[in-house]
Amino acid sequence: MLEVDTQARSKPAHPVPEEGLSIAEAARRTGVSVHTLRYYERAGLVVSPVGRTTGGQRRYHGVDLKWIVICTKMRATGMPIKAIRRYAQLVSAGAGNEQERLALLEAHRAEVAAKLAEIQENLRLIDHKIDVYRGRLAAGDADQLWAPSQPADAR
Repeated sequence: MLEVDTQARSKPAHPVPEEGLSIAEAARRTGVSVHTLRYYERAGLVVSPVGRTTGGQRRYHGVDLKWIVICTKMRATGMPIKAIRRYAQLVSAGAGNEQERLALLEAHRAEVAAKLAEIQENLRLIDHKIDVYRGRLAAGDADQLWAPSQPADAR
């Protein structure tokens, strides 16, 4: 069972019809481009083959849309395509590899947490600089803020 809790809703706003959605509608609903959907399929990032009409047109179902959301969020957090592909392979293989899936997700989570900590540290510096500028502007001595001077021969 594919479990996705992107915005815990009791019922989807627009249920997927039984015959599925066109690639354009799937792209619209997931917020990715048609090109991205095709790429995910070619790159082996999907967990099951995307359905097709008798004319060969792709048809996306609810489980496909949920998986696309997972892929998109993993990419947005910096997970490499290779890791997403491996995760998709493990999910596709079914039961018996849950420990490997968990290890993959935990390793990625640790990387995201480290990046987030670095970003938070950088944000603290920016907040400090904003406080300094606000204070100096309020005090009327902003012209005293440090500015590097150029050597005489560089002017």
